[in-house]
Amino acid sequence: MRVQLTAFAVAAGATAFITHMARADSVADFYKGKTVEMQIGYSAGGGYDVYARTVAQYLADHIPGKPTVIAKNAPGAGSLKLTNWLYSAAPKDGTVIGAVGRGAAFEPLIGNTKAQFDATKFNWLGSANNEVSVCVAWHTSGVKTFEDTLTKELVVGGTGPSADTDVFPQVIAAVFGAKLKLVTGYPGGNDINLAMERGEVTGRCGWSWSSVKSTRGHWLSEKKISVFVQLALKKHADLPKIPLIMDMAKSREQTQMLRLVFARQSMGRPYLLPPGVPADRVAALRKAFDDTMKDKAFLAEVQKRDLELDPVTGSEIQDLVKEAIATDKAVVDKVAAILSKAKGSGKKGKAKKQ
Repeated sequence: MRVQLTAFAVAAGATAFITHMARADSVADFYKGKTVEMQIGYSAGGGYDVYARTVAQYLADHIPGKPTVIAKNAPGAGSLKLTNWLYSAAPKDGTVIGAVGRGAAFEPLIGNTKAQFDATKFNWLGSANNEVSVCVAWHTSGVKTFEDTLTKELVVGGTGPSADTDVFPQVIAAVFGAKLKLVTGYPGGNDINLAMERGEVTGRCGWSWSSVKSTRGHWLSEKKISVFVQLALKKHADLPKIPLIMDMAKSREQTQMLRLVFARQSMGRPYLLPPGVPADRVAALRKAFDDTMKDKAFLAEVQKRDLELDPVTGSEIQDLVKEAIATDKAVVDKVAAILSKAKGSGKKGKAKKQ
């Protein structure tokens, strides 16, 4: 009997192995000779763009069949336009990957009617980083500390209703009374940076610290910007003396609200597939993403570009999204009310020079 069981186990294992290899071959056959698009929900030059193009450069080496991977910018409404398209109209065969804002998944939850998707149905591939964002003020603004924003107006640039650049300052203003005036409608983060240089806006909230260092590190050394608060659940090791927004909460309700808003930081640079992509291709692309995060050439490029890397797996993001959707309704309604009231208050386009 023992011999029979052992033989059965060996046969079952062999069958599973053959099945796995057949699926791998099937995925390789599908991708061989194909082009996979990495659609980026922001304009060129910003943090999301830099990360996505770096990932795209090395991802093909780890996808069975080694397709060509090309990056394309598809900006609009803080990546909400792309997220909606991925959900409803994008090819569902695994040939389109989205690089969207970390907050896009939470938009339906907090009442954004323009977010036409169920975030739990996306196939999340992973994230290249677990982010800490910051608020910064231009050197001519007169703002140096968070306390300064309680008495002095800071005009901050935004990219769209679902973006950190829009959500974060509105919540901070409502919860703490900070005088943050939003000017929204910029195609991407790099456009906000240029607007600061031109004097159209005087600050930016919801800017990833990794992006600050990689795209505008010289502004820090030249003292052109002041970092006055960290926006995440935990402080960044680089910024031990900069206050953390979570430490400012004065009640349990405020803590819960801030956790809901800033939990997205844990999926700092997310990549996803539309719903309905065949499971074997989803598994293959998740593995390809994980393998890319450990690729020596990729790691060398990340270091060269001074990008932070703290990968999060696709299954971890899937769980994080489900957990957020299950947040207490009273807390969700409070945050949604803040954003609903603020909606439309941000001036569209470009502000007059300060």
